[in-house]
This record gives sequence, structure tokens and C-alpha cells, in this order.
Amino acid sequence: MHTPRIFNLAALCPVATRTGNVRAAGALALLLLLGGCAFDVVQVKQLPVTFSTAMAPRGFTLQTAAEVRIGTGFPVRLKANTRWTGLGTTEFGEVYTTRDQVLTVEASNIHEAALVLRDGEVAGFYLLIEKKFCPATKPIRLAITQA
Repeated sequence: MHTPRIFNLAALCPVATRTGNVRAAGALALLLLLGGCAFDVVQVKQLPVTFSTAMAPRGFTLQTAAEVRIGTGFPVRLKANTRWTGLGTTEFGEVYTTRDQVLTVEASNIHEAALVLRDGEVAGFYLLIEKKFCPATKPIRLAITQA
């Protein structure tokens, strides 16, 4: 009785079936398949945070573009001439959001984020879905005008 094969190695590698190296060819195919799926997993540093909307800060306009690093190799780019609205506060700073750009924090996954400022410097990002804080590796001062 012939059992049906889901994976027909003879069709994929006729040389292996002629020479009798079917197992070796199958092992090689499996290694190539698994090797092609491997990638480095880079995670965003996430810290617990307490978020409050009770004292939402005043908004501002970002005058010049800025690039914030978070240690993942994917910098967060803030566009010039974007208007930011106060969303709330955390122990890490004031939280702002904008409709002028989609703000994301990227590593192996992409996280929707809001900007966190402390004393006029980017402290990091508030991850909206995870409700966590992602710190900037080096705080940077933004060129802003108050709304």
C-alpha cells in the first residue's frame, strides 16, 4: 500500500533519490529552511509607569526635526512643524501626542507611542498600547514654541 507524502523530496531533489541520499538531502533542506527564519530579536526597553490625565500639559509646536535614540538601532524621528497636544503626565515627564505624524517606537516589533518631555528634553516615549515607558538613551532638547 502506498502512503501519500505531503513533502515529495523526490520531486524537489531527483539527484538525491537516484544516489540514495534522501535523508541527507532532507536534513539539508530542513537546515536551510530553519536558517532562513533566524533573525536577531531586538526588544524595546519598557519600564512600568503611572499615567494620569488630571494635569495635561499645554501643547507646543516642534520647530525643527529631531532624532531620538532608544538603543534598538531604529531612531525615532520627530518631524518639523508638528503640533503636539498635552495628553497627561507620568513620573518620567509630560506626555504629548500629535495628529501630524504617526509616532512609533521600533525594534523587532513596532509600538505606537507618545512623546515624553521632562524640562524641555525628550525623556523617552509612552507606549500607548502597552502602557509602559521607553526611555531615550540620551535626552535631547527640542526647539519648540508654546501653543
